[in-house]
Formats: sequence, structure tokens, C-alpha cells
Amino acid sequence: MTGSVAIVGASLAGLSALRALRACGFRGHITLIGEEPHLPYDRPALSKEFLHSGEPLPLLEDHSEATELDAEWLLGRRAIGLTTCPHTIHLDDGRTITADTVILATGARPRRLSAFPEAHYLRSLDDARLLRETLAGTTHLAVAGAGFIGAEIASSAQAMGIQVTLVDPAAIPGAHALGPVVAAACNTLHARHGVQLLTGVSIATHIPATTEPVAAPGMVRLTDGTTLRADTLLVGIGSTPNTEWAVPPAGHHGTPESWCTATGFATDSLCRTTTPGIYAIGDCAHSPDPLTAHPTRTEHWTAATTQARLAVAVITGAPAPAPTAPYFWSRQYGKLLQLAGNPHAANDVRLIDGSYDAPSCTVLYERAGVPVAVFALDNPRLFTRHRKQLDRTLRSDLEIA
Repeated sequence: MTGSVAIVGASLAGLSALRALRACGFRGHITLIGEEPHLPYDRPALSKEFLHSGEPLPLLEDHSEATELDAEWLLGRRAIGLTTCPHTIHLDDGRTITADTVILATGARPRRLSAFPEAHYLRSLDDARLLRETLAGTTHLAVAGAGFIGAEIASSAQAMGIQVTLVDPAAIPGAHALGPVVAAACNTLHARHGVQLLTGVSIATHIPATTEPVAAPGMVRLTDGTTLRADTLLVGIGSTPNTEWAVPPAGHHGTPESWCTATGFATDSLCRTTTPGIYAIGDCAHSPDPLTAHPTRTEHWTAATTQARLAVAVITGAPAPAPTAPYFWSRQYGKLLQLAGNPHAANDVRLIDGSYDAPSCTVLYERAGVPVAVFALDNPRLFTRHRKQLDRTLRSDLEIA
């Protein structure tokens, strides 16, 4: 197959699409556009290994792979507009890229709290470098948001000898993702490792640490009036998909496509928007869940790679990859947390190994006695067995449908 493909976004999803195109025999011209100047790197490591080592984990096997993939790499260039017929990406340096097919993989960015301009966020390599430099001089860290990103950073900071306080407005942080019982069990990891978790409250004010005219520690005041030491504040309260750029730029006729929404680029189950030749994958895509068919954004590694392979299969006519249940993992305090499937589809939760207050446990989420999700804390072998069964059930259900 020949023609031209432009991939907007040079992180995991975009790189996975490029790899899949070449693996499927696509011989045409491919342009890979990335806002960051860096070659693709492993974002999940930014909240873990990078804060300790200072070395980013590359996604490319080595620099020679970039040559072997035979693409035009436009790094450090930001897409600022999209027009169709023909499909054209407008860049911030005035250049335009026209292609027969466009794959949108622009990811997401952290939700920000405008009241705290001094706060740190973690999404990019530059964010991580700044945070790592700041943590080197931090004794007390406050983290707004006790979700997975906040918990991972708390774990990393605690291992660096920093006193950490997690603050979350939810009564049981993580309950929306894991359910209240499993989330509560995961939350006990913080106390076991000396990290304070305060729930049902938010950060009202933050006074950064100062050195001039006199040295003074940083402080946060919570909405219940509690005051805590906090030299550094990090915010991890979710993300916003990068979609607002994909509109006709000034001076060009047209209106934003209907699939370009604030909740993500809307696609069907094959990653296709309603505009022929334009696909969306990864964190910016609002696509049907493979288990429930409800539109959702799935911000996980496996979703990005799976969607990339699926979109490329449609583009090239190659066989579609076998469907798999959504999968997510996290490392906190030396423990491996894994989740596959859709806990929201369950009406029962059953402990099948270990206990909720033990170092390891495995849980099945079931609906009418049928597993729809599995969670494990430090039990990868049993988790993998049940994850494979979820995948087999999903494929069987799709064949019947």
C-alpha cells in the first residue's frame, strides 16, 4: 500500500502506529509530528524510575530504529489547526502537512488548578526534570489527588526520604476505578509506608517555602482548616484531552468537525472518526469500550498500542488484532497493582486469594456469576491466568454478537 500518512503525536500511540504501518507493509510516506523535541520515551516511568535515576526510558529500541522506520520526524513542532479535503495539518512554524490519511494521537495534559500557579504537574519529560530538581531540596511534599499518578509520586518521594501527605476530596480515593472495597485496601499501602492520606478534604491555600528575606517552610491549609508543612505542592487530579487545536486555523474556512469534542476525538470501535481518512488513538480518543460499548477515554499503555494496531489494520486492510480486555498496572511502594476488565460492569466482588490486609490479594469482579474484571496486588501469576480468561470470554462474546 502506498499514499501518505501523517501521525500527529509522537509518544507511545503515535510511535506504535508508525511501527504498525511498516510492519503491515505500508510503503508510502509517513510524517510523525511531535510537540516535544525529545524522541519518544516511556511516560509511566516518569513517576517512578525517572525520579530516582534521572534517566528517561526510551521507547525506541535504539536510535537506528528511527532510521529503519523510514519516516519524516518533525519534533518540537506543535499542530495548531486541521482542515479537511484535503487533510492538512497546520504547524506553529507556518508549515503545513497534507496527507491522504491522518492519525490523531495528541494525548492529554494535566488538569490544572489556577489558584496554585507554583504547583508542579507531571506529564512530560520536562515536567519530570523540574519536579526531580525540586524534590532534591524538598523535605515535605503535599500531593493534591490520591489517584494512581498521585500515589505513584508519593511512593517515589517517600523512597527518597521525603515526608509526603496525600490529600483527596473523595471519601475513598480510587473507588471510581476499583470499587470501594478494593480501593480502600490499596489506600492502606500509604499508611504502611509512612505516607499520610487525608480524605474528604481539598487544599485551600498553599504558601511556598521562601529563602528571602528569611527562610520559611512552605505550608498548605486544607478546606477543613488543617494546616500542614509542604515545601512543594504537586497536583494530580486527572487530565484533559488535547483536542482543541484540531480546528481550522484563522484565515481558513470551515468549522470544527463534529467528532472534535472537549471529551476527546469521537471514534467508532475501529478508531475511525466520521471524516473518512481520519483516525484517533490513545489518550485523546473517545472510543467505545470493548466490553460495554460505552464511549470512554482509556488512558493506559495497552489501550494506546492496541488502538494503534487496530487503526493501522483498517488503513492497510491487514487482519485486525484480537480484542483484549482493558488493562492497567501501577507500582507503588514496591508493590505491583494490576487491573483488567471493567469493574463498573460488576454487581459482586469476590476475594479469591490472599486477604485485603495481606501483602498480596486477588479479586474477581463478577456480574451474575460471570467474571468481568480482575484485580491483583502483587500476584501477577494468578492475575495473568484470569486476565487471559477475560480475553477469551470477550472474543467469544464478540463472535456470538
